[in-house]
This record gives sequence, structure tokens and C-alpha cells, in this order.
Amino acid sequence: MKVLVTGANGYIGKHVVRHLCDLGHDVVAIDFTNSEIDPRARFMTHDVLSDSENKSLYAELEKPEVIIHMAWKDGFNHKSMSHLTYLPQHFAFIKNMIDAGVSSISVMGTMHEIGYYEGAIDEKTPCNPLSLYGIAKNALRQAVLAYADGKNTQIKWLRAYYITGDDTHNKSIFTKILQMAQEGKKTFPFTSGVNKYDFIDIDLLAQYIAKASVQNKIEGIINVCSGKPVSLKDKVEEFITEKHLDISPEYGVYPTRKYDSPAIWGDAGKINQILAQS
Repeated sequence: MKVLVTGANGYIGKHVVRHLCDLGHDVVAIDFTNSEIDPRARFMTHDVLSDSENKSLYAELEKPEVIIHMAWKDGFNHKSMSHLTYLPQHFAFIKNMIDAGVSSISVMGTMHEIGYYEGAIDEKTPCNPLSLYGIAKNALRQAVLAYADGKNTQIKWLRAYYITGDDTHNKSIFTKILQMAQEGKKTFPFTSGVNKYDFIDIDLLAQYIAKASVQNKIEGIINVCSGKPVSLKDKVEEFITEKHLDISPEYGVYPTRKYDSPAIWGDAGKINQILAQS
């Protein structure tokens, strides 16, 4: 199939493009720059948000059968005003593609749509986001699913959780640990580390995104996750061991943030069904 990926040069996007190419799809990769996009994909520079209401945009994007919309500004800064500023343009772009008749559109979601919650998240879990990032993603999901209702476009809302891997390209605690170890620091201040989250390696996440997007049997909210809660302490210590770093966390220096859930993870039922069918 012809698959269009927006945000194709981003932290997750470049991995998704590679997996789509591995699966044999005709990939059109869109971003502002092309530093790490798989050469098997056709790169295109196009500001789809600024051009979101252009009625000829679908044709200009080579009439894809599947769109994976991953473009998002300031994804690592949950307090950025840009999440709300660009929200109308994200919706207008997706609406334009639905109106043009695209058969399937996948949009990246986030567990930050949920807010404070304890336990497994499924598609019926109520959302009460506590950051501008979560609020914007939550609003986009609600608007897109409402608009697509009764139309001929499948919507797959791919809800991601905590991502590890490719650590020099993100702004996670794992990136910071690498940086501090390279600076020669032997310890770093940390929280208690007892909170449990759903971690997934970026390469596996990209595979899940690619496979979920090109199938047509399962739609709606799909958790692209491991389905397993792991304590942050265990994950950090595993990371330090795997990377052979000479650095140790000082637990309990920082308090747990009020919006950090004691244990939160995704229900992997849908993605496991997709993987079993692929």
C-alpha cells in the first residue's frame, strides 16, 4: 500500500518508516528535514499543518491509502503552548484527509491523555489530562473520532506509553543518565523509583505502529505498549547495567510529582490481536 508518514524524521517516525519499508509498502515520508529517513522511502518537504485546509493537498501528497500522522511540535515539553496553538491545524489536516477519502488514518496518542490513574488503561478508561500536551492530544482524539463517525475512513488512535531506546535522540531520564555518566558523574539525584510504568523499546514500538496502521480489522484506540508494569527503579538499574555505566542513582532525593501515577500501564489486548494476525 501507499503509506504517508508525517513527522517521518522524528524520534519515532524514522523507525516507523524503516519498518514500513521492511514490510514492502510504498512509503512517502514527510518532514522539514531528512537526516535519518530510510532511503527506500520517498522524502517530501511539505508543511501539512500550514496547508491543512488546501483541498488539493491529498493529490499533492500522492493520494496515499494510509496516513500515519506523527508530526507534533514540542513533544518532549509537556508545558509548551504550541500543543494548543497547533491543535486546530492538526484537526483540519486530518479532516481534510477524511473528506478526501483516505481509507485509514493512524494518529499518535499518548498515555498522558489519561492523567492520574492507577491500573491498566484500555479504550474505555476515562481521560482527565493534567498537562497541555495531554489536553491537546485528548481533544484531538475526541474531535477526530467524532468527525469520522459514519464516514468511510478507519481511525486508529495509537496510544503510546514510556519509550526507551535511541536514547541520544530523546529527552528522557535515560538520556540524562547517559549525559551525566559521560560527564564523569558517579551519582545522580532521583525519585524513589517505585512508580511502575509501561516501557517499550522504540524499535518494537515502531513495529507495532507500522503493523497496526496497515491492517484493517481493528480500529479505534489501540495501545501500542508492552502491557507490563515495571518499576522505574528496575528500569533505570537495568539501563545502567546494559550500558556498563559507572554511575548510581540517589533514591529519594526528589519527591514524586503529584500527577505521577503509582502504577499505570496499557492493556495490550488489541495490539496482541493485530500481531497474531500479521
